[in-house]
Amino acid sequence: MPTDKRDYYEVLGVPRDASADQIKSAYRRLAKEYHPDRNPGNKLEAEEKFKETSEAYEVLVDPQKRRLYDTHGHAGVSQQFGPGGFDFRRDFTHTEDLSDIFGDLLRGFSGGTGAGGLFDFLFGGARQAGRRAQRGGDIRIRLRLTLEELAEGVTKEVSFSRYERCAECGGEGGKDKETCPTCHGSGQVRRQTSSIFGSVVQVAPCPACGGSGSRVKDVCGRCAGQGRERHKRTLKVRIPAGVATGNYIPIHSEGHFGPGGKGDVLVEIEEKEHPLFLRRGDDIVLDVPVSAATAALGGKAVVPTLKGKKDLDVPAGTQPGTVFRIRGGGLKRLNSGGRGDQLVRLLVHIPTRPGRAEKEVWKRLADVKGEEPPQPHRPR
Repeated sequence: MPTDKRDYYEVLGVPRDASADQIKSAYRRLAKEYHPDRNPGNKLEAEEKFKETSEAYEVLVDPQKRRLYDTHGHAGVSQQFGPGGFDFRRDFTHTEDLSDIFGDLLRGFSGGTGAGGLFDFLFGGARQAGRRAQRGGDIRIRLRLTLEELAEGVTKEVSFSRYERCAECGGEGGKDKETCPTCHGSGQVRRQTSSIFGSVVQVAPCPACGGSGSRVKDVCGRCAGQGRERHKRTLKVRIPAGVATGNYIPIHSEGHFGPGGKGDVLVEIEEKEHPLFLRRGDDIVLDVPVSAATAALGGKAVVPTLKGKKDLDVPAGTQPGTVFRIRGGGLKRLNSGGRGDQLVRLLVHIPTRPGRAEKEVWKRLADVKGEEPPQPHRPR
């Protein structure tokens, strides 16, 4: 793969205004094109191309990720993936689409529906890893945060339940191991089927022993042979400033225990709706009504900010809908210096139930010969 990432639209060969159906159609064509059975002489290059197209598809088929990419490029979606960038086994979330594409090929596949299992199956990983111990599963936690917390960053505690190594059997599931009678110690099962690519041998981890090639005779009474037991845990997680809904923070090796190692904890960010501010990227937007007198004659408006109230100078003759910018009043930018801004839109408040004295003032104002309103015009 080249050091510089290619444009995702270029990778899939679709225009920037492509519909979801166009994106899916392009990915379907390319996924079949880069299948290893169609590239017997260059499987490594086919694998890299498959990863590249899958990354592009993961971003462009998801409306939120696509908006981030269209606005900020590759940097905008970098936080959607774990450290090191896109990993098919970890970050691809559309395995059902692959199942549709390779339906005949995957029918009967017992290696699980996760992206990692499908990738290993499609590109031969299961053939080399028949007896590879299975890694523990990931734990996903949704964390709801306020706009103020997201603006500055915050440390939070998250509590969850996870499988840990059984203290009685040390994760073995029991004593007196024997060769698995289903796979005869190979840790894998094979099945030959016909597909759109011809005759294909499907290789998957043995369902009886989980791919280990052995099983125990004397089952552990504490964990019932699973080799693990549930415990409650609490962890502190640092949330950097500038993250948004849909970003996640990975905590490595804190997930479920498995013979091949622990999974991860993935903390997914969800932003609480703010009663005053609307977020637009790193900027925040606020409407501030002022009196007609303040807009016409000038004055000051008290503006709420994320750090308290601030006086805003309103020049004489300010028109309704005028937007003022408070530099640095927004959120800290993720993984970079600086902050976003606060955008203040001034609205002119016209009294709906004016009192007697107020009515008299408006009547006298109506009698004054002043600046004529502009002529009707097309909306700008």
